[in-house]
Amino acid sequence: MKILSGLISSLTLLSLNVVGLSQVQAQSQEGFEFQKIPVTLAGNGCPPGKAQGILNGDTLSITFSDFEALAAPPKVVSKSCNLRIGLNVPSGLNVQPINVKYLGFADVPKKGSADLNVKILFQGQEVQTNDNPNATFKSGFSDVWSKDVDIILGTINACNKPVSSIFGINSTLTARAKDIPANEETQIRIDTIDTTIGPVLFQIKFDFTPCVTNQT
Repeated sequence: MKILSGLISSLTLLSLNVVGLSQVQAQSQEGFEFQKIPVTLAGNGCPPGKAQGILNGDTLSITFSDFEALAAPPKVVSKSCNLRIGLNVPSGLNVQPINVKYLGFADVPKKGSADLNVKILFQGQEVQTNDNPNATFKSGFSDVWSKDVDIILGTINACNKPVSSIFGINSTLTARAKDIPANEETQIRIDTIDTTIGPVLFQIKFDFTPCVTNQT
């Protein structure tokens, strides 16, 4: 009976961790414990104020207000915002980043255009993706857009000791209004995905695999 009671207690604790109702240290391979992590911003399109990383379960959410490029004729306006996110993987986890998600809106008048350019980096190197992280919005486009980008990146093996790593997301928005009508503007922006924990502009998803232990 004591063994059964102990098993039920362990499963209850693990369940609380997964749904984010407890800040108890994450168990085994189920995910990260809830925590705030450092994010730095650089670029002429970064909004005022500080960005913040919220790590919980299998998701890292980057919160800061939206940013945009807005061009009136005859201008071409480019805005960039580069993020650097410090992620410390605790000992006992085997973690693989698998996906980056973001969305926005573009309004392109006749004879205008707009570009979205995103580079995902890890430890200073650009990460390959299965999906195109970029987009071009041609004349007449006026709608929301979304990106769900699967990334190709090896596992962060922290089974035996903690691992410190740095993710990067470089974003550039370009609005072209050189030949559009005088009373219109070309606009492109990245918007909030989720407001539960603040204005989330990017989400990074992780997968967890068991750490192999030597048994004697």
